[in-house]
Amino acid sequence: MRLLLATRSPHKASEVREILATAGDFDLVSLTNLGLQASPEEDDLEHFESFRENALAKARYFAAKTELPVLADDSGLRVDALGGDPGVRTKRFSGRDDLTGQDLDDANNALLLEKLQDVPDPQRGAHYVCAAVLVTPAGVELTAVGTFVGGIAHEPSGSGGFGYDPLFRPLDDDGRLTHRTVAELSPEEKNRLSHRGKAFRALAARIQGFVQLSPGQP
Repeated sequence: MRLLLATRSPHKASEVREILATAGDFDLVSLTNLGLQASPEEDDLEHFESFRENALAKARYFAAKTELPVLADDSGLRVDALGGDPGVRTKRFSGRDDLTGQDLDDANNALLLEKLQDVPDPQRGAHYVCAAVLVTPAGVELTAVGTFVGGIAHEPSGSGGFGYDPLFRPLDDDGRLTHRTVAELSPEEKNRLSHRGKAFRALAARIQGFVQLSPGQP
């Protein structure tokens, strides 16, 4: 099943491919694989206040543009002490529109630590949310949501992952914060526990169920 993954992030593309590797027979291509250059109008797609609506807007846009079934997600970090921020503005938290990649991640992490510098451990709770969607050119829309509960560390640790992974400490099986950040987990551990892993595995199951009910449809 050939699906377009609506991202230009190599980190996210690699992560989603790994998540879906055992979830079904999916042939994922990215925007970069198709040679689709970024367009200014893409900057206005994710202007909604919910992860689901942002993901759907992105998937609808690229499904219409490419006539391919499109996978997309919108993910973000909600920090209890910040009233749920940065939320849908997770990637733009620092306000630095002159930065990309690791430089932008570093700026976002620095601002988060600054805002939480006087906040004690019991009040540093946080959770990730991921809304994953499939939109086909025919108008079929499937969605799934995953969450990842934990807390914010006092300093970054680990070299794996991306985004806020060096600061996010997940809960263990007993509901207690681990001593490792997500950036210290193996890719397999992260994908098993993460919001994105949960959302895309649930979406894959929905896609397979839809295909079985509607042969010939993506």
